Amino acid sequence: MLWKFLYDLHVYFFPFNVFRYITFRTIYATITALVISLILGPWIIRKLREYRVGQVIREDGPAQHFKKRGTPTMGGILIILSVVFSTLLWANLGSRLVWIALLSLVGYGAIGFWDDFLKVKLGHPKGIGARRKFLLQVVLAFTLAFLLYEELGVHSTDLLVPFFKRVSPHLGLFYIPFALLVIVGTSNAVNLTDGMDGLAIVPATICFATYTAIAYLVGHARFAHYLNIFYVPGAGELAVFCGALVGASLGFLWFNSYPAQMFMGDTGSLSLGGTLGTVALMTKHELLLVIVGGIFVIETLSVILQVGYFKMTGGKRIFRMAPIHHHFEQKGLPEPKIIVRFWIISLIFALVALSTLKLR
Repeated sequence: MLWKFLYDLHVYFFPFNVFRYITFRTIYATITALVISLILGPWIIRKLREYRVGQVIREDGPAQHFKKRGTPTMGGILIILSVVFSTLLWANLGSRLVWIALLSLVGYGAIGFWDDFLKVKLGHPKGIGARRKFLLQVVLAFTLAFLLYEELGVHSTDLLVPFFKRVSPHLGLFYIPFALLVIVGTSNAVNLTDGMDGLAIVPATICFATYTAIAYLVGHARFAHYLNIFYVPGAGELAVFCGALVGASLGFLWFNSYPAQMFMGDTGSLSLGGTLGTVALMTKHELLLVIVGGIFVIETLSVILQVGYFKMTGGKRIFRMAPIHHHFEQKGLPEPKIIVRFWIISLIFALVALSTLKLR
């Protein structure tokens, strides 16, 4: 809690008073996480190479990806370390919401780490297995959902519906399964999107930047009242946490941009996705996640449609390959062009999502 120590000095030197402001701490949490990731990145890449933690490429995947075999993976470790350290420095650790967010990040990161370790170090092609991984995700999501149910109070089971000012359905006991769907679904959606250099990390960065703004607004009573959204006491500190995620993700992109020096692996994708779903629940903008994370929704739907159509028609396909980014790759579009276009689409989705705060 560096900020608290520095803020206490304001009695001797008034400018230190700035450290009590969430906006200021969010900016420096972002910068701190970015700097940490840039410093630790080369060392982590060397260690991953030293321990031969290399990417495994699926045999039925695009042929042009075979050259990526052996690229260091499990780079999600870099993101998690940077976020945790920056959050501990700049966030108010008296906020239970911050600790729940950290639990989500580290918990899903641990599940992904175990899966990656079994795949790349012990040679288990399926890792911990789809059923076991899903079960672990559900157990952690249930824990997070229960904690949020207890923490969020009067609005814990209410939903805000984008574009509608006076529509807020009350879920009651159905909140828990709904929360499981949001957290586990988002975790796996980011995991499915992580198939090209930088493809998943930038949309995730944009999503967390969007929820940085949303967390600040819902945690500010005056702004929440003005926008007619739920006021969540203490949620403003989540802006600091999300800012740290933005900084760490940008730092990871430094090494993950095409051609990638490092992949995030399940360690990164599961932790980013699970945390994004958790933050959406904590800020009471769960349904807005469908718009904010539109790219992840499209990628997931492409897989669902492909598998469903394949089973219904006895082997026919809608796309040349799923997820959909591989479809465009199979059609001959260069990987960098697909990646940048998906980034642009993700930014548009985020802007539309933010506009819904007023268009209601």
